[in-house]
Amino acid sequence: MIIVNEDWCKGCGMCIERCPVKALEQSDKLNRRGVYPPRLKENNNCNYCRLCELICPDFAITVIPDENLLKKTVKPKLIPVRRVRA
Repeated sequence: MIIVNEDWCKGCGMCIERCPVKALEQSDKLNRRGVYPPRLKENNNCNYCRLCELICPDFAITVIPDENLLKKTVKPKLIPVRRVRA
């Protein structure tokens, strides 16, 4: 789930431009600053990478990953590396 605090947004659009899966779009509703904040598209492929949350200069976006998606995600295995003495 992506939560956008619309009144904090200044409408820079960085989250929309930088989204790797193009899950965000500009809203058609003005906020109290007089700008159009981002919103999730109806058909989105959000993978909860949190890039929008991390890049937002106004801290207006919060990403809460879907628990069902996290359970299905395969975590990479750690491979131990042995040090070779020379």
